[in-house]
Order: sequence, then C-alpha cells, then structure tokens
Amino acid sequence: MVTANAVPPHTGARRSFKVEIFLVSFAALLLEISYTRIISYKLFYYYTYLVIGLALLGIGAGGVIVAISRRLRRAETETVLLWSLLLGGASVFVGYVVIALLRTDTVAIWKYGTFDSFTNVIRLLVICLALFAAFLGVGVVIATLFSRGANEIGRLYFADLIGAGLACAVVVSLLGWIGPPATIMLAGLTLALAGLRLAARRRSFALVPAALLSILLAALVVGPELLPYERTDALKGDLDDTGHIWDWSALFRVDALQFNPNSYLLFHDGLAGSAIYRYNGDPSSLTRFDTDPRAFPFAAQGRAPKDVLIIGAAGGNEVLASLHFDAGHIDAVELNPVTYSLVTDKLADFDGHLAENRKVNYVNGDGRTFLARSNDNYNLIWYPAPDSYSATNAATSGAFVLSESYLYTSEIIKDSLEHLGPNGIIATQYGEFDYAKRSNRTTRYVATARHALGELGIHDPSRHILVVTTPTEPPSSLSTILVKKEPFTTAEVDRTLAAIATVPGATLRYAPGHPVPGESVSELATIPGPKLGGFYDSYPYNVRPVTDDGPFFWHFTPFGDVISDFSHSINDRDLEVAVGERALLLLLFISIALALVFLLLPFVTIRRTWAALPRKPRSALYFAALGLGFIFFEITLIQRLTLFLGYPTYSLTVTLASLLIFTGVGALLSSRYREPRRALAPLLAAIVALTLFYQFALPRLTDGLLGWPFAGRVVLTFLVLAPLGICLGTFMPVGLGAVSRLTTFSREYVAWGWAVNGFASVVGAVLSTILAMEFGFRVVLFLALGLYLVALVTLRGLLRLSAEAGPVPAPETPRAEPATIGVSEGT
Repeated sequence: MVTANAVPPHTGARRSFKVEIFLVSFAALLLEISYTRIISYKLFYYYTYLVIGLALLGIGAGGVIVAISRRLRRAETETVLLWSLLLGGASVFVGYVVIALLRTDTVAIWKYGTFDSFTNVIRLLVICLALFAAFLGVGVVIATLFSRGANEIGRLYFADLIGAGLACAVVVSLLGWIGPPATIMLAGLTLALAGLRLAARRRSFALVPAALLSILLAALVVGPELLPYERTDALKGDLDDTGHIWDWSALFRVDALQFNPNSYLLFHDGLAGSAIYRYNGDPSSLTRFDTDPRAFPFAAQGRAPKDVLIIGAAGGNEVLASLHFDAGHIDAVELNPVTYSLVTDKLADFDGHLAENRKVNYVNGDGRTFLARSNDNYNLIWYPAPDSYSATNAATSGAFVLSESYLYTSEIIKDSLEHLGPNGIIATQYGEFDYAKRSNRTTRYVATARHALGELGIHDPSRHILVVTTPTEPPSSLSTILVKKEPFTTAEVDRTLAAIATVPGATLRYAPGHPVPGESVSELATIPGPKLGGFYDSYPYNVRPVTDDGPFFWHFTPFGDVISDFSHSINDRDLEVAVGERALLLLLFISIALALVFLLLPFVTIRRTWAALPRKPRSALYFAALGLGFIFFEITLIQRLTLFLGYPTYSLTVTLASLLIFTGVGALLSSRYREPRRALAPLLAAIVALTLFYQFALPRLTDGLLGWPFAGRVVLTFLVLAPLGICLGTFMPVGLGAVSRLTTFSREYVAWGWAVNGFASVVGAVLSTILAMEFGFRVVLFLALGLYLVALVTLRGLLRLSAEAGPVPAPETPRAEPATIGVSEGT
C-alpha cells in the first residue's frame, strides 16, 4: 500500500529494493499456481478455487497489518523486509509440511454430529490457514515498500511486474520439470535468498538462520523426495512416492501402478483414470475387444474405418481396439504429457511401442484444439472417458478450469459432427455410478447431442442417436452413446443390436425404431420439441444441454436444492450428487469467515479512528464492486481463452500475466489524470464496448485463429486483454485518492478501502464459480460489467465529495497506488 507517511529514521530509504520486490513477486506467483496443482491432487479440483482466494487473503492481510500496526510503521524498512522474507520462506516450508501430512475425508464432513465431521472441518481450516500464512509475509513486504518508496514507486512497480510476469512465463515448465512440491520450495527459497541478501548487507545476526533456511530449501528443491508425501483425501487411493512410476505435469499428477502382469492402472490426481495394456504388436491377439463395449461403434459401421480420431487417448486402449478392427489411420490425442511419455517412452516396451505403429499418430495436445485445427474428415471420432466414478477428475487442470467438461458441450459435438465423413459416427463412453437409479450423465449427453443436432438444422434427433450400457462393477456401468449426422440406417441399427448380444450384460437403452419404455434417454430422444421443456422440468436433476458458456457437465443438482438439503447428512453410498456443490458452499463460507477475521476484524484495533471515517457505506460499495467485478472478469476470460491457448494452465497463467501487467500500466497512467471525473465517461464507454467484444466477437476471433503458432496466440491474448487491464487499473488508485482526501486519517481510509476490496476478491473467487455453474459465464461477464457501472457511479460521487473537502495536509495524503501482485486489484 502506498502512503506518504514520514519514513522512519535509519530505514535505508535511499537504497533500492527493486531486487527484493522482484523476488517477492516472482515467489508469490510460483507459490499460487503451484498450490493449485497440489490441492487438486491432495483434495479435489473444486478445492483449488480457494487457493487464489487464500493468496489474495494473505497478501491483503499483510497490507492491512502494515497499515494499522504502529510497531511496523516505526521499524526500519530493512528490518521489516528481512524478517518478513525469512518468516515467509519458513512459512512456505512449514505450511507445505502441514498440508502434506494432514489427510481429509470429504464425505465425513457431511456426516453431521459425528466426531469425524468436526475433525475434518478443522483439518480443512488448518490447510486453509497454512496456505494463507505462506502469503502473509509477501503482503507485508509489498505493502511496506510501496508505502515507503514514494519517490521510486514507478521503478518498484516495474520490478514487481517483471517478477510476476517472469513467474507466469516459467511456472508451467517448472511444474512439468521439477514438479509442484519442488516449485513451492523454490518459491520459499526465493524469499529466503532475498532475506539472506539483506542480512548480508546489514551484517545482521539473522545471517546464520537465513543461510541455514536457504540451504534447507535449496536441498528440497533439488531433492523434493525428502519432503513428506502429500496424503490424499480418503476418497482417493493413498498412494505414496515409492514402488511405482509417477510424475507431475502442469495438468495433473499421474501414477502408474502395475495392476497385473498385463496392465498398468493409471491414477489421475489420485483417482483411477485409465490403463496401459501389454501388447505384442499383433492386432489378431486383441480378441478381447470382440466382446467389449468398444466394439459397438465398429459394429455399427459394418466395415473397417479408414480414419479414426481418439480424443483423450490416455493409455491407448481405444487405439488397440481400433487396430483390432483394422482402422486405416488413427489420430490419438492425449492432453497430459506424463501419460503421453508413459505410452511413448517409459512403458513403450510394455505397450508394444504402440505410438510407433505405422497406423498410429499419437499426439500430445488438447483434443478439442486438434479437432478445430484439422481439415480432415473421420469415419469415427471417439471420446473415451474412464469407466469409473473418477471420470469427473480425470482431465481437470487447475484453478477455475474444468477442462474435461469442454469435451461434452454442444459446441464440441457440433464441431465433431462437421468433421465426420459419410456415415461417420461420434462415440462417447463414460461411467455411470448407478444407471438404474440415476442415469444423469447419459441423459445429459443425449440432451446435449440433441441440442447440437438442432444447431445443424436436424429437428428429428430420434434417428441420429443410439445408446447402450454395459455393467462394470455393480452398480456402476459404462454408457456408450453413438451419434450420427445422417440418420442411422436399418442395417446399422441391426448390426449394433447383434453386437449387443455378444457383449455380456449389454443392454439397449435406445436405438432408432427401438424405443425402450421407461428409459429417460429413449424418451428424450423421441419427445417432440414443444414438450422438451416439460421433460427437463419434471426430471429430478438438472440434465439440460451443456454449452461452452456453462461447461459444468457434472453439475446435476441446482444450488437452491443443495442449500435446502445442506442441513441433512450425506449418503456415503451415493456420492455423485451434490458433493462438489456442498464443498463449494462450504468454501464460500470459509472464505467469508477468514476474510472477515483477517481483513476487516483488525480494524477493531483502531475502531475510534475507523468510526470517524466519513462516507464508509459509499466507499465500501465502491471497493467491493471493484473486487467482485475484477475477479468476475478474470475468471470469465480464463475460461474463454482455454480453448484458444490449448492448455487450461496456459490460459490461467497467460491471462493472469496479461491482466497483471496492464492493470499496473493503467494504475500508473491514472496518476496523469488532472481531472479524474473527465475520464469516467470514456472509461464507461470502453468497458461496455470491451464486454460486448469479449462476449460476442472474441469467440469468433479465437476460433478463426486456432491455427496460429502458440507464441502468436499468446501475443494476441496479451493484445486482446491489454485494453481491459488498462481501464480496470484506473479505478483503484483514483478511488483511493478520492477517499484519502475526505479525512485527515488518510492512511487508515486507504487501508479500509484495500481491506473491503480484498474481502470482495476473496469471496468472489468462489462465488464466481457458483454463479457460473448455475447461470453460465455470460451472466458472470455481464455481472462484472454491472459491478463496474456501479463503481463508476459511486466514484463520481466520491470525487465530487473529495473536491468539496479540499486539500488535506501532505503528510497524510497517499499517492495514487497501483495494484500489487495477485489476481485482483485489491492485492
């Protein structure tokens, strides 16, 4: 935070701290992104929504502490920085150990009134506090430097941006190269080395502990196996790091355990995902596929397909099936580089060098991007997913990103249909937890396929869809949904029915001309369009079509129902319904509670001063609107750019880096506004125009340029986000300047503004996801616009009041300050 308080004596004010702020910013971004991977592996993907919020909370709380602590204000700058850096580095190490060792049980949380429920809530809170503490020292360092470095704020902020930008540029590579645990230790080492540098310059007695801490953290970067194993949630297999093959990537961790002499089972972020099978190179040896549900798409076609595309090839089981049924050419696309390396290198001898087969083009990349760039037509486009409950987690890749869901939206089905050759088929397979009791996944996919067919002008979907289920481990089953652009012929249906008879337990759920009474998918495929709304309304769960605007395929229970049932314990034999939604609501509550305690409660220590601050309701509305609006814009744009950038983690890091840099540019430019009120109308016009562009034009632009090289797509992303960042960066410094002129307690008012903004940002990190799941990202985007319109109206009033208040004595007047690192203007 930037204030113009008198600098304490002997602060070393003439010394430059550009290196320190560079290193702190670099460390904070590494820490933030790396922990999204650790938490996704240790817990579940929806818990990663809290990571960025806790980073915001820690950095914001550090700023609040600096603003209200007399002791910190009186201490020398180098003293504050030295101990904040060392304590920050130590807290990274201690926090990681605590997080790794604590094991949670998500299901037990919802068994109300039991000891397990209480202890698991406490464990989750301890994990949150350990994450929060790792960022607290960062917040103190940044707030201290910006508050005391008024004369070189531009240079300090430039170093801040360079550090954060560099971290965004290298973190994906680091996650794949040394892994998230070592990257977290590297973040701690960076803080410790910055402290060591200060200790050496001051010849402080802290030199020895700083050196020891640096040595410890450096050893853990080089040897992360010395760290404790990350104990996973009780719903996952508690794998360790010994006795099997495993590795991290920026997407998820993969563990390969030899299940029997002929197969390796692959765990994705701790959940059973796919498998690699022994293969001797002879397709005739793969007779097991003759009685396997993977035979259905080949049976329907009645002849060997010339070209097959497999999106989500994983360990290559569908590739083997395609070879057995004599496919001419197979494009197999696998997202995770670890799985790709297992198939192509580490287990290549085991899988018969499958990737080197002359018929196989095994590609490491995003399947949807591959399809969008392809000009080829295929006889079969296959979307295999794990036939286990863990399908929801198999391709999840980080904060705010549910990447697997993008493979089941109306848009990708439509795109796939357009890439089919004559009589080509889309085959989609995934597990149902209990089809007889609740066929939600299959029913929703049929609904989405029907929507996609309608987009192509096909108004009678009953002739284009075929559904079969096969039992796996009771009560679970594997659903196979076949979709065609042309109607299924009688011969194709007959061949499929004949194949069903050869697969043990296979059951027809719907085929053209063969409706099955009592089957939801049969009713959905045949119901007339005018009655479709009534079907969805009467169905006990939300199975309406899924689009890119709301790609939450696995979200079946509306939050209204979840809230009404929240007081009831959960059935641990029925885990599919509302567990993730309950967790998100719990995280929202935790976010609110922690933000209240660490951002707003500290003002009790200066309650008399706080009570004297004028216009607090109006300023609170303004800074809260900024916090929520910024995070809503950010999350929506991360999602919108996921397909364009190919990897969800790239979307996260590139979007963060771009908004970070250009928000800072906007903040710096705002200091040149002599009459800020004159800038409000242009800001209003620009934000409205940009919102409309992001909603209606950006998808067309990115779809048209998917063929560009990755570097070109990154540059375009920066250019597209630059105007928004510059506009949004104006609001915080102008608002802080306005409220600081309303009172002689300018420092306290600035701290209050930052705290309210931080509170809204922390809560918004979870709230935005809940809103997107319920209403779609389009609504979240326009809510962001609405919040900034509220902010503009409120700012106009604050500027008028500050002009009427007149000048305040210089010692208490804060300079216009830019946002510091993080994902919100409030941090």
